[in-house]
Amino acid sequence: MRIAIGCDEAAFQLKEIIRQLIESKGHEVRDFGTYDAETKVLYPDIGFAVATCIQRGECERGILICGTGIGMSISANKVDSIRAAVCHDIYSTRRSVLSNNCQIMCMGSRVIGPETAKSMVEEWLTLNYIDGPSTEKIDRITEYEHKTFTCS
Repeated sequence: MRIAIGCDEAAFQLKEIIRQLIESKGHEVRDFGTYDAETKVLYPDIGFAVATCIQRGECERGILICGTGIGMSISANKVDSIRAAVCHDIYSTRRSVLSNNCQIMCMGSRVIGPETAKSMVEEWLTLNYIDGPSTEKIDRITEYEHKTFTCS
């Protein structure tokens, strides 16, 4: 699987741990930075880049990491057809894919530790969305996103 990854300076160390883990599992990683912990970056630029890479089909999934995961999630979700979720434990990680068909996992380096993050990523790599009880909900989101649904 091709996985895009990116972070801001607050999450550089965790990104490097996660990048190495993904590569050790035999996956290809496309790293959108940042590339050190000192250079300040605007996290939306990283979030937009990773989400756009996935939107274009250049990578299947993405991981975005900032201090809380929230800013990266908001940024990635601005890109058409992208679903990004903040994950802070195994349960939210599973539900992000199984119930919500998210392509991007967002994490907070100031919220979870490296071992928890590694466990979440290992689980996430095994998950695939399957049509089921959430399909109608995902379809509704897509309809709204493409302006084919109007609220009454």
